[in-house]
Amino acid sequence: MLGFPCNQFGAQEPGTPAEIREFCTSRFGVTFPLFEKLDVKGKNQHAVYQFLTAEHDVPDWNFTKYLVGKDGQVIKRYPPPTKPDDLQLRGDIEEALKA
Repeated sequence: MLGFPCNQFGAQEPGTPAEIREFCTSRFGVTFPLFEKLDVKGKNQHAVYQFLTAEHDVPDWNFTKYLVGKDGQVIKRYPPPTKPDDLQLRGDIEEALKA
C-alpha cells in the first residue's frame, strides 16, 4: 500500500509532509509509505494518477484506493470509505497475488 497525499479535496491536507505523516499516523494508524503531496485530478494531475485513472474513475475524495497487479496493470478502484481490512479488498488482493 502506498499513500499519495492531496490537498484537492476540501483543503484537508494543507500541511508539510511531516505534518501530514503525523496526522495520518496518529489519526488513522497509517503505517504504509506516504509520498509527497500531489494533484490527483485536473490540469496538473500527477503522472501516477494519469496512469491509475486511464481506465478507472478519478478520485472523488481522499482515501480512494487502486489495486495494481503484479503485471503493473490497474485491476480495480475502491471508493474512499473502503477500509484497508475490507473483506472484498483483501480477497481481491489475495486473488491478485495468485495471478
